[in-house]
Amino acid sequence: MPTHRRHGQDRTARLCRREPCRHPLPARNLVVIQPAPPFPTHDRMIHAQTGAFFARLWWENAALDDAPPPFLLFHDSLGCTDLWRGFPQALAAASGQPVIAYDRPGFGRSDPFPGPLPADFIAAEAEGVVPLLRRQFGFTRFIACGHSVGGGMAVETAARHPHACLVVVTMGAQAFVEDRTLAGIRTAKAGFGEAEGLARLERYHGDKARWVIDAWTETWLSPAFAGWTLDAALARVACPVLAIHGEADEFGSAEHPRRIAAGRGRAEILAGIGHNPHREAEEQVLRLIGEFVSEVAG
Repeated sequence: MPTHRRHGQDRTARLCRREPCRHPLPARNLVVIQPAPPFPTHDRMIHAQTGAFFARLWWENAALDDAPPPFLLFHDSLGCTDLWRGFPQALAAASGQPVIAYDRPGFGRSDPFPGPLPADFIAAEAEGVVPLLRRQFGFTRFIACGHSVGGGMAVETAARHPHACLVVVTMGAQAFVEDRTLAGIRTAKAGFGEAEGLARLERYHGDKARWVIDAWTETWLSPAFAGWTLDAALARVACPVLAIHGEADEFGSAEHPRRIAAGRGRAEILAGIGHNPHREAEEQVLRLIGEFVSEVAG
């Protein structure tokens, strides 16, 4: 990935800074790698028609003036900014680019969503929320990166912002409603019927946890959603696409990344990995993203 120089510092050089190693053996040829300090985070509440939503930026400064294009992260159906865990920080450090994640309305630290999710909620995210993020953080061009349903939102964002979206990265994304997807959702729904499953989500979503579960399960299991696909949006995507998918993903077969990447980029199927490649194989995912972005940028 490209390295960004700022304030006379080369972040890549900081990642590889060498210092003498104190060691009982002769140490004249021994070095240790000192990791760069983590990027600070900058939090905002952004007001939308459906209520205020929480967003976080990983970068040296709160403003993105003269910064390289940020990665814009779209979380999964049960996710939020905190559930990305260490991935945004690792992505910012590996790329030398800002990273922005946010809690969709109804999730995490954002306001409750007024009512059930509309059937067009995936496309609506690109239309209603992405422009607010661009305006609030002051960026124009970006890389859209999404996990699971967030991957669909990344695709829809690229389709609706073709002059601003430089690259799309999906991880465990669905491109259509597959029997395997519905079977996985039914199994998960049964698990969240137990108090322990709900309590785990309440740690991140508070009293919105039950709504979060229903927004996922009842939307995808609804007959009205059965015909949903990304096909129309994919036909309008003008930028390169990297579709990363776990071979053992319980929510979708390898047909999803192949359809997402077909004629637009590359599908990477990771052996032995399930629905969360960025958690299960973070280093490999970061390497794939870095190589792909560098390749298409070149």
